[in-house]
Amino acid sequence: MNISLTPDQERFIQTKLQIGKYRSAEEILELALRLLDEYEQSDDDWVEDVRQKIDAAMEASQHTPPVDGETFVNEIVERFRQANSA
Repeated sequence: MNISLTPDQERFIQTKLQIGKYRSAEEILELALRLLDEYEQSDDDWVEDVRQKIDAAMEASQHTPPVDGETFVNEIVERFRQANSA
């Protein structure tokens, strides 16, 4: 596979090589791809975690009586006050 880099990308890689932290452009690209894979995996994990929390909240809401908006906000404000006074 051949990869074409922009001039900025080439300068970036050359700068990293000149610093001496990496031995080759291939090493830099391998690290970049590994980090991309980790980033995407953590993003997928985060989405799944949020989905599970939403599902749990929806399940809990089916067993909890409804609360009007004003009461809900007042309860949050009161919890905040209690947390700050402790």
